[in-house]
Amino acid sequence: MKKKAYRNSPAFIFLSWGSFAFFVALMMIGLYTLKEPLMVKGYYLMGSVGLISSSFTLAKVIRDNQEDEDRYNTLFRATTEEDEANNIK
Repeated sequence: MKKKAYRNSPAFIFLSWGSFAFFVALMMIGLYTLKEPLMVKGYYLMGSVGLISSSFTLAKVIRDNQEDEDRYNTLFRATTEEDEANNIK
């Protein structure tokens, strides 16, 4: 049975999620201690949540586009090599 290969080490995954949780916690503490009306805190919270979710979405789109480009280049290269082999005959 083939073993699944991971792109990232467990330490790097832990570092990524740990830093994400740490900075979200810092942001929440900052919002909680902010000396502004609730309306202003809500505005900052909405902006922060939107920024976080759009960052995840953008990272996924960039990764997917890169994988699609790699897949297209692989298929294009195989098709070109096949065409060249057929033209040589």
